[in-house]
Amino acid sequence: MKTKIEHFALGLILAPLAPLAGLLGFWWSSYAFLPGEWVPYCALSGLALGILSDIFILKRMITRAYKLGAVFWLAVLLFYSVGMFGFFMGVPLFNAALAIPAGFVVGGKLAHEPVDGVRIRRASLRTCILTTALMVLVCAASATVALISPSTPGDLRGMLGLGFEVTRTMIWGLILVGGAGLLAVNWVLTGLSVHIFYRFLNNT
Repeated sequence: MKTKIEHFALGLILAPLAPLAGLLGFWWSSYAFLPGEWVPYCALSGLALGILSDIFILKRMITRAYKLGAVFWLAVLLFYSVGMFGFFMGVPLFNAALAIPAGFVVGGKLAHEPVDGVRIRRASLRTCILTTALMVLVCAASATVALISPSTPGDLRGMLGLGFEVTRTMIWGLILVGGAGLLAVNWVLTGLSVHIFYRFLNNT
């Protein structure tokens, strides 16, 4: 039962990669080099190729997931981080959710290896540092967009239903306090995910 759940979760992480990469890659490539009327067809072609590649290689990738290496999984995390940042239009809040699958992958890998408590803590610490460092970059990018855009005060006022003018000082306060809180949440989520999934998937 645990193996099925594990493979299902790995599939949820890995399955969207090729279709999304194909869709976005073909979309932007065609947008840059082809007439506008060709863009939808090229984007759909990229999506179809991604789905087709999943049919042939996804099962193999799932069974070899923990042998794919740290570089591969870092690339996956970066891919989803950029995608999440763009999908939510620069709001970094939802990027913290990526700490959960990151912890799942690390915890799952540890569960299939002979490890002791020291190694688990070290792996958890390294994962927390990695995901939080990435979150720092995401928050910095979001803050830059918010500070540069002249519409940010009005956007915040409308989104939060505020009855007063939003000043630049308030924006700075939101960036600093909200960013620090988001980094803390990301750190805790990552650490908890590593330990929880390790314990769940450990068969010993």
